[in-house]
Amino acid sequence: MSMSTPGPERVPSTVKVGKTTGQGKPPANKPGTSRPNAGKTGKKGRKPVAPVKVSGGRNWGPIAVAAAVFVVAAGIIGYGVFASVQGSRDWTDKLADISGVVNYRAQKNAQIDDRTHKDGALTYVTSPPVGGAHNATWQNCMGDVYTQPVANEHAVHSLEHGAVWVTYKQGLAADQVAVLQKKVEGKDYMLMSPYAGLDKNVSVQVWGYQYKTDDVNDKAIDDFIAAARVKASMEPGAACSSGNTSTGPVTGANNGSTMNPAGS
Repeated sequence: MSMSTPGPERVPSTVKVGKTTGQGKPPANKPGTSRPNAGKTGKKGRKPVAPVKVSGGRNWGPIAVAAAVFVVAAGIIGYGVFASVQGSRDWTDKLADISGVVNYRAQKNAQIDDRTHKDGALTYVTSPPVGGAHNATWQNCMGDVYTQPVANEHAVHSLEHGAVWVTYKQGLAADQVAVLQKKVEGKDYMLMSPYAGLDKNVSVQVWGYQYKTDDVNDKAIDDFIAAARVKASMEPGAACSSGNTSTGPVTGANNGSTMNPAGS
């Protein structure tokens, strides 16, 4: 029996356990291999929080509202202070603020400052008069509207008591006279009458002050009345009622007797 010749000795193959097989760490993902957390970043697979954009500008809404409130409050307070100051100002200061008002008291004219009571017709420095010796009887000045001229001598006595005398040029249009009448009628310590030879359409006067204008709607007329009515009195508390109510020049019927300035 023949014996076979043995073949080459077979060497068993050596199998290496690499990183991709067998036990140990899980194989690393190769490029192109899908991963469970593909497209996700951050730790433990959490989605990244979208960044919050912060505007670089301020929110001006609340600031604007606060500023508006401040302006309104300041305006209210400012007006209150202004009104208080205006209300406390002397009436002579208010008259001084009216352009065109003539202050005859400042002239220290003895004839204008004279407060003596005298009979008969008298002459005056200004036309219409703003002061001076006058009749012992005043012209009634309880909002009286006279359609004819009144005697200067009676009207000046009314001024001494604190009345505002509104005079207008004779022949002034009726609608313009009506405007003036609304300022006077029914208001105590006021009287109104036409005046012969007046150089302006309107002249308003209290004792020692006068304002003339051609415009019956001139706001200065109202300002003059508001500032000086009653306050311009040389005899505070003196009445405007129970005075002379007739028109025309001084006559025996309405002429008073000579008295000293201490009289009414």
